[in-house]
Amino acid sequence: MNTRYQPIDASFFVQNRKRFTRDISPQAMAVFLANDPMPRSGDQTFPYRQNTHFFYLTGIDQEESALILFPDCPKQEYKEILFIRRTNEHLITWEGPKLTQEEAKTLSGIQTVLWMDQMEGIFYALMMQSQILYLNGNEQERFQNPVPSRDHRFAQKVRQEFPLHALARAQPILRNLVMIKAPQEVETMRTAIRITGDAFQRVCTSLRPGIMEFELEAEMIYEFIRQGARGHAYEPIVAGGANACILHYIQNNARLQDGDVVLLDFGAEYGNYAADLSRSIPVSGRFSSRQAQVYDAVLRTLRMAKQMMVPGQTLAEIQKESESYLGYELHALGLVNAKSPDKKDIQRYFMHGIGHHLGLDVHDLADRNLPLQAGMVITCEPGIYIREEGLGIRLENNILITDHQPQDLMAEIPIEREAIEELMNSMVKY
Repeated sequence: MNTRYQPIDASFFVQNRKRFTRDISPQAMAVFLANDPMPRSGDQTFPYRQNTHFFYLTGIDQEESALILFPDCPKQEYKEILFIRRTNEHLITWEGPKLTQEEAKTLSGIQTVLWMDQMEGIFYALMMQSQILYLNGNEQERFQNPVPSRDHRFAQKVRQEFPLHALARAQPILRNLVMIKAPQEVETMRTAIRITGDAFQRVCTSLRPGIMEFELEAEMIYEFIRQGARGHAYEPIVAGGANACILHYIQNNARLQDGDVVLLDFGAEYGNYAADLSRSIPVSGRFSSRQAQVYDAVLRTLRMAKQMMVPGQTLAEIQKESESYLGYELHALGLVNAKSPDKKDIQRYFMHGIGHHLGLDVHDLADRNLPLQAGMVITCEPGIYIREEGLGIRLENNILITDHQPQDLMAEIPIEREAIEELMNSMVKY
């Protein structure tokens, strides 16, 4: 089992399956599928990324795999079945070895591991004994996928072949599970965060006037790969000057100018878990007086919002208080006339959310309306974007909700303005 990352112990995935099956209906079965390799062009595919929730339940990072859960199955060995790709000499020659059945058992904790070409017959037989079938899907409130996924195609096939069976959604159950991070998940995220912090320091040593935004992106990916991360957890933002006022700027192809601030929003993916960091740093190594004023206003807002990230609060409440506080900062900066400006005036300079759930996905499956609970990991990311000044500042740390004080998982990554300047001016440039 050759992996870049340290695998999570199988007991974590065993527990996840127990928690999931505890919440499904009697005589119900659930099917989870690995992601398709996504075609690129010709005979090429994009780098493979496992289906988030298939991984959450199995720990298997390989394509052409499937999971059947049937806790009420009369046949003991079919209560949990993992199907993996059958290997052969041709496959080994061209792609290398795939998981053996024993390796898959070790990773997942599932004792019945069969080949994918055995699934169709077994699935049909088990459907004759089940009443309800739970299926997975990619359910995000703000995203509709125009490409039919493997899950979607499988659901269509089931509807056609088993029209009298009841279907149910697995995602509402999974959503309640994945929002609360187990200690093993937090430790894996800490590794992703540590690697991200190292990449940030590398960026600071590389930054100088005249280089291209993508050169900083290259420094990030170098550090990620060097330390065993898969790569970027999401498309990185390296936005110099006015580009920082484009919230999802990912072109990263402009030249960084002396006197500008460059906004960085990036994170490593390690063991399928994401880090999500934002920093804004001066290209010249020193903030101007105006840049320092805006930076400090954003940092004060982050500190205020972070302290609200405790059990019982909702993201909506934190958003409201953060916008209200930021209104005072905007007035002090001369950007709004009133000390308590209207929401519309505030959103001219701060137009996004204060945070989101983080985990296996950078925007993790979650119910944003639920009060925060211990074990959740939330980003805290205020910003001020002044288009007319070509200046955008965003700062973002990842916060673990606990029964006591919020725990800043990025506390070791420099964020104080003076610390940023000291870091940039004390290190030898590459």
